[in-house]
Amino acid sequence: MSEESARKSQDAAFVPEALPWISREAVPADQEALQHEEVSEKPVTHIAGTPDGGLTAWLVIVAVNLTLFSTFGIANTWGVFQAYYEENLLRQTSPSNIAWIGSAQYALIYFPALATGRMFDLGYFRIPFLAASCVIVASVFLTAECTQFWQFFLVQGFSLGVCCGIIVGPALVVISHWFDRKRGLAMSLAAIGASSGSTVFPAAAQKLIPSIGFQWTMRVFGFILLATLGMANILLKRRLPPVNVRGGLFNLKAFRNTAYTIYCISGILGFLGLYTELTYISVSAIAIGVSKNFAFYIIAIANGASTFGRLSSGLMADKIGVLNTMAVFTAMAGITTFAWPFATNESQVIAIAIIYGFSSGGFLALFALAAVALGDIEDAGRRVGMFMSLAAFGAITGPPISGAISTASGGFVDAGFYAGGNIMCSAGLLLLARCLHLKRLWGKY
Repeated sequence: MSEESARKSQDAAFVPEALPWISREAVPADQEALQHEEVSEKPVTHIAGTPDGGLTAWLVIVAVNLTLFSTFGIANTWGVFQAYYEENLLRQTSPSNIAWIGSAQYALIYFPALATGRMFDLGYFRIPFLAASCVIVASVFLTAECTQFWQFFLVQGFSLGVCCGIIVGPALVVISHWFDRKRGLAMSLAAIGASSGSTVFPAAAQKLIPSIGFQWTMRVFGFILLATLGMANILLKRRLPPVNVRGGLFNLKAFRNTAYTIYCISGILGFLGLYTELTYISVSAIAIGVSKNFAFYIIAIANGASTFGRLSSGLMADKIGVLNTMAVFTAMAGITTFAWPFATNESQVIAIAIIYGFSSGGFLALFALAAVALGDIEDAGRRVGMFMSLAAFGAITGPPISGAISTASGGFVDAGFYAGGNIMCSAGLLLLARCLHLKRLWGKY
């Protein structure tokens, strides 16, 4: 037998069933497209390269865009609902208690990523995504019928927040299945959905509630989400087979990668500061004489500007590296946060809102991409989930801490220094993580 024939014979004999670490039992029943895929107990190398384009890949980006439009869009409408509940449906409840509905919703968008990221790696994707989408739509319709605080908390705060969290994490990770060299551009195009939803839903709520009432406004939102999430479920799909990487739900061994550990700390500090200006810029604008009606649109201006930040950051990330790009945009957000309390008129507030929205959009568009880049693709879902769950502690505690500081000091200057300091520390740690990963001072990453 010739050498070539012998090699072909060996290749033919090398089938997955001959490998002792292959397990078919780990494949979830809900994955029709993956029913015949093996789930490896070890990381595997996928020979086929990422498409970096093509109709299916770009339709996946459309699906992720619709997912972020639906989830972050409805969540970032909370400011309108808070004001409406205080003046109408929950007049007997204190504003601080009402605020817990929105705080729970924000935090729960990030916390479930720890579990859903691991589930994604194992192949549990389509049925959890579909089930959570159905509950989101149902929760919005049910919110229209709520009349008491505990009802709003359970439906709008807990149920809506948890289900948004279930679909956000996997949607961000699946982009890495389809894009590699153009991953930054793809992620930024998908992330535009979050900023556009955060602009459209609040503006629509502000206009619709006075004209058709709260109940029909929520029903209109429900029908919108039925269309957007329905399309997302049809278009969203994974490309790579599931892999059962060792380590469990929260893999402490991942923190042996010092660069990833520093990156997680950077994320906590970043989220401690980033939401402060977005939360209180309208209040501070009213304090310097800006009209209440226009002060609401400052948030919409910031969210609109973040669209351009998300797109430009993705283009930069493909050219100079994701951590380098995040460091630049994060530092810009920190400087703007320092300057925010010193705005004295409407024009200055608008300028700060635009710069802040642009720069913070760059950070928010790329944080999942950086977590994916700091390790193997087989474990990407779990790494993104761990990062998002840790960062959630910063997201939920940052604005209340800044609020307590502003109350104690009688202004927003100290709160601006606190939040801006956290953001600048985050930018510095991003550069440190890059140096640790590259093992040199300068370089693209």
